[in-house]
Amino acid sequence: MEVSGRIKMIDETKSFGSNGFRKREVVVTTDEQYPQHILIEFTQDKCDLLNNYRPGEPVKISINLRGREWVNPQGETKYFNSIQGWRIEKLQPEAPQQGYQAAPPAAYDSFEPANNYKEEDHDDLPF
Repeated sequence: MEVSGRIKMIDETKSFGSNGFRKREVVVTTDEQYPQHILIEFTQDKCDLLNNYRPGEPVKISINLRGREWVNPQGETKYFNSIQGWRIEKLQPEAPQQGYQAAPPAAYDSFEPANNYKEEDHDDLPF
């Protein structure tokens, strides 16, 4: 699986336990109608893959979804998910399409307001 977007944040490498387990987190903001801020973990030797990246860069990260089960001291079973990255590559920023020009913002304001609107008219918008 892959996640594409812009790097929002890269954390420092952190070590845990006596055996020196290493973990580094990066947050990627997706480029879609409702952008998502996805936290991705890089572990052990994969932490170093993030050394040449900076916030704001467009990237594609190859990921694995991981899940685990844990039973707490009260006997309740809990489940946890994580997203682990194993490869990252820079993407080229999207260039504007040739021949395409957006309408100037003033063009959107040129519509006349509706003067025949009735509150009881049916609105089929889903929100």
